[in-house]
Amino acid sequence: MELANQIFFIAFSLIGLGLFLSALYQYRVSAASGLSIYWPLSVGIFSLSSFSFGIALWTHNFLLTVANTSFIVSVFLLIFLYRSWNQRPFTKIQAVLLWLIPVFIAFLYDYLRVTPDTFKHRVALITITQELFLIWQIWELRKYYKVDPTIVVRWLIFLTAFTLFGEILRTLWILFGSTQTNFFLYAQDALALTLLWIGYGSTILVYVALNSFYLEKQIRKENQIANALKSTTEENKKITELLKEKERLIYGLMKANKTAATGALSASIAHELNQPLGASNLNIQFLKMNLEKGVLNPDLGKEVLDSLEEDNKRAAAIVKSLRSIFTEIDSNAEEVELGKLIDKFLEIVKPELKSRNIQIQLQVDDELRIRVNSSEIEQVILNLLNNAIQALANAGTLQRRIVIEAAKDEHFIHLSISDNGAGVPIEFKSQLFELLSTTKQTGMGLGLWLCKHIVTRYGGSIRHEDAIGGGARFVVELPSVG
Repeated sequence: MELANQIFFIAFSLIGLGLFLSALYQYRVSAASGLSIYWPLSVGIFSLSSFSFGIALWTHNFLLTVANTSFIVSVFLLIFLYRSWNQRPFTKIQAVLLWLIPVFIAFLYDYLRVTPDTFKHRVALITITQELFLIWQIWELRKYYKVDPTIVVRWLIFLTAFTLFGEILRTLWILFGSTQTNFFLYAQDALALTLLWIGYGSTILVYVALNSFYLEKQIRKENQIANALKSTTEENKKITELLKEKERLIYGLMKANKTAATGALSASIAHELNQPLGASNLNIQFLKMNLEKGVLNPDLGKEVLDSLEEDNKRAAAIVKSLRSIFTEIDSNAEEVELGKLIDKFLEIVKPELKSRNIQIQLQVDDELRIRVNSSEIEQVILNLLNNAIQALANAGTLQRRIVIEAAKDEHFIHLSISDNGAGVPIEFKSQLFELLSTTKQTGMGLGLWLCKHIVTRYGGSIRHEDAIGGGARFVVELPSVG
């Protein structure tokens, strides 16, 4: 009978070892996902306890102390495990105080082991301690079951309760029911041994259920990942389709913008050419009329022809200038004096300034020189001046004023043209220099975009600011010469 009991203990230790290796493998694979170390530790120590019981009779009885203490620790670790499920870990002080319990049990059991006729007391010490720990386990499991009411957790509660019931019966039988007076672990009566092996069997089933619990969690997680991947794949397909649709829309918009930009450019060229061509047409009509009347004198004819030639040169210069803007050919840049260019345009717009009662304040440093194509920079200055004039024409300001300033720092010449009109509405500020963007009812949205295009060709920049006291201020920065 003693040999059979020892074999049973060793068999349980081998089963526990198999469960320990399985638990340890799952822990190593899934530690990053929150798998607790308490599970493999508990089943490993249970295997050690069973093995110590199995060989104690063949080696030394001190192994009974090791076996019983290990058994209590294995039960104790399950409390830590279930408490971690509830996300209520012990503090360091609590953990230290609780670990004094198995230490105390070890010393007390070893004292009883070497004291004669204390087997019943030793059994009661171990079983009652185990029963208290089992009650604590059930309490923690029931709390977790409210969060995760799975069938595996329900089985854990049932098996733990069944083990508790068997241990209570064993304690009562050993202390009060058995008539055997001289017995020890390996030679108990039939009922005591039956209850012992039922307890060990249910403990093994608890560990099997724990293995199932973690496998189920792992499978559930893998299913979630698979579903997430499936969902992600479907979302990626939708996103891919949306991106393709976006590309199609962008292509369509680019095509439409290209068409619109071409139309706007054509309109701009027509607008620029309209003035010299119109003047030429008037001169041609004048020549025809005087020729028909026979009153054309040589001096007047020469003057008209010179005017026609000048208009023709202006038209050719406009075409050449616009062509150079949109090509990468040499812009024929040359050094020009900024002050003279500004004076030239003030002479051109002087009649309009006078008719609209607009004052000019000029603050331009002497001998400011830039290297540009004069035809191109003329368009920039003329555009900015015309914008300022139109802004003041539409404003209710009594004292209409345009301020032109030009100064030089270490590397750049700063030219600013500001007015005291109504300023640029806030909704247009972010897109002032975009193609086809305009604040005018009759504008085509090409002027400021064209200014920016020209200025950036020469390594410069253009920006808008709110003028002090109200109105708009445009600042052009161009690299200085010398």
